[in-house]
Amino acid sequence: MEETSEGQRRPARGRNGGPSAAEVAERLRHQIQEGIWSPGEWMREVRLCDEFQVGRSIVRRALGDLADDGLVILEPNRGASVTVTTLQEVFDLYELRAGLYGVVARFACIRASGPLMAEILEKSDSLIADSEVGVSAADLIHQSEIIFSLMATAASADTQKMIAAVRRKTRWHWSYVGLAESSAIRGPFDHWRTMRAGLAARDPARSADGARNILYFMQSEVAQLMLSRGLGMQDPAPQKRRASRSR
Repeated sequence: MEETSEGQRRPARGRNGGPSAAEVAERLRHQIQEGIWSPGEWMREVRLCDEFQVGRSIVRRALGDLADDGLVILEPNRGASVTVTTLQEVFDLYELRAGLYGVVARFACIRASGPLMAEILEKSDSLIADSEVGVSAADLIHQSEIIFSLMATAASADTQKMIAAVRRKTRWHWSYVGLAESSAIRGPFDHWRTMRAGLAARDPARSADGARNILYFMQSEVAQLMLSRGLGMQDPAPQKRRASRSR
């Protein structure tokens, strides 16, 4: 399901009869994170089957994946509704992510091969350079995720799974907007320079400190943005009731 130029959803057709459950889940995950689905909105199976041109079993598996990520709530005999994200949940997710990213930066210093470290440093230099010439916040976030993914390859499989789980649960549309609208012109890029210098010197403490502070910066920006817009403090129950009446 892709977004049209008018912001409407349209069917997303896959090969061999349609997308897999994992593909449906991934597309829905991005749509939720981008705000195309509203908090509390019901995701009806019939509608999703029609839009994705898949059967109910595919949709149910996809919704189950989203429920595991905490992005939807499954209710027996009612279906799935988009989770109402609170400010506390967003804050906590960034706290967890900061800790995990500090760990992967540390492990990269200790374990990364020469070629892997060279690639990490090269991409970090590109990100920092792009930040200085006004590249979009969304593109900078994308670059940062690639770099952290490379660093994560030096961590254990269990650590990589934890990072992936926290990533899926993070509402990244707030990160984009928070970085783009930040009054702090330098953004988190001084912290990127710190992390980059630590990686180059194979200094675990310095690189981990820089990595954590990148995420702490984003945590602060996102929290301020949500508060300024009156978001994240609502009681989920009223929204659930409204969604129920809209059936």
